[in-house]
Amino acid sequence: MEIDASSVVLTSDALTLEKESDLFFHTYSRLPLAIEKGKGAYLYTKSGEKYLDMIAGIGVNALGYGNPKIIKAITDQTKKYIHTSNLFLLEPQFRLADKLIELTGLSKVFFSNSGAEANDGAIKLARKWATQFSPIKSDHKTEVLSLTNGFHGRTYGALTLTPKAKYHEGFYPLLPSTGTIQFNDGEDLRAKVSDKTAAVFVEFVQGEGGICALQKSFVELLFELSVKHHFLIVADEVQAGCGRTGDFFSYMNFGVTPDIVTAAKPLGGGLPLGAIIGGKRVEEAFTKGSHGTTFGGNPVAAAAGLALIEEMLEKNLMTQAKEVGAYFKWKLDEMRRNHLQITAIRQIGLMIGISVSRDASYYVQKALKQGLIINATNTNVIRLLPPLIISKKEVDQAVKILDKIFKGEWLEGLTESAK
Repeated sequence: MEIDASSVVLTSDALTLEKESDLFFHTYSRLPLAIEKGKGAYLYTKSGEKYLDMIAGIGVNALGYGNPKIIKAITDQTKKYIHTSNLFLLEPQFRLADKLIELTGLSKVFFSNSGAEANDGAIKLARKWATQFSPIKSDHKTEVLSLTNGFHGRTYGALTLTPKAKYHEGFYPLLPSTGTIQFNDGEDLRAKVSDKTAAVFVEFVQGEGGICALQKSFVELLFELSVKHHFLIVADEVQAGCGRTGDFFSYMNFGVTPDIVTAAKPLGGGLPLGAIIGGKRVEEAFTKGSHGTTFGGNPVAAAAGLALIEEMLEKNLMTQAKEVGAYFKWKLDEMRRNHLQITAIRQIGLMIGISVSRDASYYVQKALKQGLIINATNTNVIRLLPPLIISKKEVDQAVKILDKIFKGEWLEGLTESAK
């Protein structure tokens, strides 16, 4: 299917890129698609085009679009109440928190609105623990570290822990007493942590960083040093969590348990919901009034989140993520043999990164013309985060389109060389 992106779906005067520019701060590079509805792994525009969505709302729509169980959970809860506040005992919160504790073996939950907010809250929790509950009693035990190429969000604390200059420009000064460790560099890890370290934030699988996993040896050293220097380990599972890697959280593949886990994106079944999940070391650190939120743990979002988890477990979607992800990798490896533009393919469950030899945004635009929605990250990586319900047939469809794009790029190169 060949689609002219210049005329795609801009049929409504109210939904054009020009109108978007008039209405909103210029923070997003939006695709020229006016979305009418979604079903399964597909999005449909107002003018009738159908797109295979391989980014699933940037990792949010784990069950695709229109899942009946999530819709029923949302509908049933809205008939009872949409919002009260966290001053009351709310059954959807209780049930979801109980399920998260059951799945992780941790002991306390705080619900937020987003992943960035969860990470900001986790910074507060770590510093509160370090200065008041750590075996090392010191007012200077406030340092919070993260890894290069990580992404933790865009609020000030989360932004500080996201060590990319393009995100920091114009926003200084950032949060003090922070620093960065080289990804998977054990020697740098040893050099950077100390008795002043309160916490180290890590993504066991980096999403924005190009779908890169921590090495087991680095993880083992990190946990060893956390015992020596009495600091906390915070697992940011915002993108890699809720079954995407084939485990409920990606750290589970390493056989370890962090002190704090942050989650969001798919957690609310498509509605805004984040969580801080803490273990025994930190369960008394937050006290009444030390943290809070008006909308965090919204009962409708919590009901949708519980439905998401129940559906994942009932339909064995974590196993499917491993199996279909492995199939996807196999098909991409076959394709790669014919295209020198592809320098590497990384896959963990249904997190897939295709490293290419040019700015990956080129492929985003080309794929859009072919009815495929993909994403570019870390400059030269095509990121694929399909819904966990994706079928092998839909994988074949995506690979066929990508193969056509890479072939077309090669022919473009020949044409340019001949000029």
